[in-house]
Formats: sequence, C-alpha cells, structure tokens
Amino acid sequence: MPHRIGRRGGSAIPATWLLSDPIRLPDPSAMVARLPRGAAVLLRGAAPEVARRVARLCRVRGLVLLVSGEGRLALRLGAGLHVPDRTPTRDLLPFLLNRRGRWLSAALHGRAGIARTRRISADLALVSPVFATASHPGAAALGPLRWAALARAARRPAVALGGMSARAMRRLPRPLAVGWAGIAVWGDVS
Repeated sequence: MPHRIGRRGGSAIPATWLLSDPIRLPDPSAMVARLPRGAAVLLRGAAPEVARRVARLCRVRGLVLLVSGEGRLALRLGAGLHVPDRTPTRDLLPFLLNRRGRWLSAALHGRAGIARTRRISADLALVSPVFATASHPGAAALGPLRWAALARAARRPAVALGGMSARAMRRLPRPLAVGWAGIAVWGDVS
C-alpha cells in the first residue's frame, strides 16, 4: 500500500520499488509483471527496447516509472526522472522544464547529496546503502540511525535502499521511511 506522505500528480509515493541493474537485472520485465499495483520501477541503464517494454507494462499495470540519469528518455516514456549520485544526469533541464506532474527523485549517499536533492527540488530521496548489499560488496552501510539522520536532513520523503526487504523496512523509523527499494528481493514484497 503506498504511503500517503508526498504526492505527485495525484499519486502517493510508492512503498515498494524495483530497481533494474545493467548487470544483475538488465531486463526487469518479468518482475515488473509481478509487482503490486502502485509500486515503482526505477530503470537504470536499460536498453531502449527494454525501456519501452517496461514503460508499457508500467502503464498497463498502474505502476510508477522513473528513469535514471536520462531526462529526455524519461520524457519520451512519460516517466519520472531519478538523479543518480555518481554519474551525471543528461538533459536534466529539459526534464525540469517539461516535468508536468512526473516524479523527480535523487540518490542520497551522504552529506554532499543533501544539497543536490534540495537544489533540484526532488520529490523524494533514495537514501542508501542502509544495510550491506550484494550490489556494492564491502561498501560501508549507513545503518538505521545514520540513514535516519540523512533522511531527516534531506527534508523530503525517503525511500530506503541497500540490503532492504519488507522485514528490514521495519527497522527504520516511520514516517521518515516511506518506502523501500531493491534489485533481488522481490519474493519479499509483504
């Protein structure tokens, strides 16, 4: 069930998010078909034909779609835009000028991301990594307390990413944690 904190174009921020990954999940279509209505999909580095297929699936199934780092592609697909932290976002200005109710999210991994998140007026922040994650083996995790401090400092709704599941979500403070995201945890969407 989507959280009622934060809205864009009449939609609540989704409580569950599926992230594609160019290596671990290059084509999320099969998982997208199983997501509950109102969930979100964040496409990262997807091939053009995959992006079009996922956009169609999201429209048909009532899912929110965001594209990472590609403003014009997001506009073409009728999707929102995610601004990543470690790679530049192409065509951010055209997206911002033609946004019309589409979601804008920003990656937030530390203090430097707070200013960017606020500067672009992101609707929400994906704050990570909360816990140890297979995507970044050996990377230091924030843990629930530092995650909460970053989420609070962002001054907008926060989605938890990194080692997340529905069970792990219960370890984070509400209402700060409005949702959780993952690549390989979709057997656990309760």
